[in-house]
Parts: sequence; structure tokens; C-alpha cells
Amino acid sequence: MNRDTVPVYAQIANELRQNINQGVYQVGDKLPTENQLSEHFSVNRHTVRRAIALLKSEGLLRVDQGRGTFVAGIPIRYPIGKRVRYNATMTEQGLEMSFQLLQAIEIPASLVVANNLKVSCGDKVALIERLTFVDDQPISISTGHFPLSYFPNILSFQHKMWSISQLLREVYGCDHIRQSTRVSARVVRPQDARLLRLPLNHPILLAESINVDQDGRIIEYGITRFRGDRMELVFENELLDTLNSKRSSKL
Repeated sequence: MNRDTVPVYAQIANELRQNINQGVYQVGDKLPTENQLSEHFSVNRHTVRRAIALLKSEGLLRVDQGRGTFVAGIPIRYPIGKRVRYNATMTEQGLEMSFQLLQAIEIPASLVVANNLKVSCGDKVALIERLTFVDDQPISISTGHFPLSYFPNILSFQHKMWSISQLLREVYGCDHIRQSTRVSARVVRPQDARLLRLPLNHPILLAESINVDQDGRIIEYGITRFRGDRMELVFENELLDTLNSKRSSKL
């Protein structure tokens, strides 16, 4: 196609796309401002906005209100299956993971936590909260609640909390099986926005999970907040089959 027949905004988008593909701008990099791009390409800001909107629709860019335009990464695929395999799933995709332990404390179970863990309100539970990074970018905050009647000394194993599944298996001989997961979308809360490096109006994916051991005993009530622009949650057939069979048995 003759370059003269290509709209100017599409030509700008093509050049920016090529820059991204060649690594001039890498994942997480902030693009120049609209004014700077307008001057660089000798066009008005409206034309630049159209180019950015095109690349945003392709998933190459994201616009954080008040912060600017950034190169977006390919969504990270996280299968929601029978077993909790967060670390293994990331590693299989060639991603480098790291964690920051935000808190590991004993608290009395609130009504919501107690109902989900099937314990009494006020019972002692361990709250373990971690911030997860992929390739040095924060992607999720997970808050797990564990009944201390089952795991009385779990808080003493902070050096093993980089993998909760491995901790439960090695220390307690306990499997970590997903019983149910409920996913919803919401606007990020201020404290999570700071940790996840998101603007306050940004959407996140909220996953509430109940996990059990090999005997079907509830061992964890977890709440994970995922960056909506980086994570793609995929429900695997084995979990869907289990949920469907449970639903059918109640009919």
C-alpha cells in the first residue's frame, strides 16, 4: 500500500509499533507525552491520540490516567485449576518471580473469614499477605487466612512463605487443593494501588478462593487482587467439571 494512502495516525502507530517490537520502548516504559509526540511527528494532539488509541486496542499500550502512556506486557496466563500452582505456572511461562511478605500475623477470625473457614467467629487464624512480582513488576497481592487450630506454628515459617503450597506440603504433609474460586472486577483500593503501582481508578481482578487438603478439610480462605491489565485468569476444565457436578447434585 502506498504510504500516502495510509492515514497519518496509522503511520505514527506503525512507527511506534515498530519501536516497541525493536525494543526501543520496552514493557513498562513510559512513552513521551502527547505534546512531545505531537512535536516529534509534526502533527496535532488529536492525531497522536488516535495513534495511541489504535495501539491501546491492540494491547500494546495502556493509558494510566494522571500518569501517562506505558508499554503494556503480554497478559500473563494463570490457569485456575484443581491445584494451587501459582509459582509453577509462572515459571513454566519463563517468568521470573519474586515476593515481598507484607505481613504474617495472628488475628481473630471475622464473621466473613469464620464462615469461609468453617470455624467460630473470633477463633485464632494466621493472616499471611504477600506482594508478588513478575520480572520486577508487581502483579498481585494475596491475603491468605489459615486456621491456627490446624497450623499452630505456621507463622514461624516466614522463610518458607515464598510458596504456601510447598510450606504446607513439607511441614504439615498437607495438600493444597482448590475447592472453589469466585472472580469479580472492581476498582483498586488506595493501599493496593500504591503497592501495585496503579492509578486509583484502575480495574483489578478479585479472586476469592477456598482451598482444602487431601481429606477435603478447609485449610485456607484466600483473597487475591490481580492487576487487570497484566493477568488473564483461565478456568481449566477439571475445575469447571467439578463445579458443574456439584451444582447438578444440588438440583
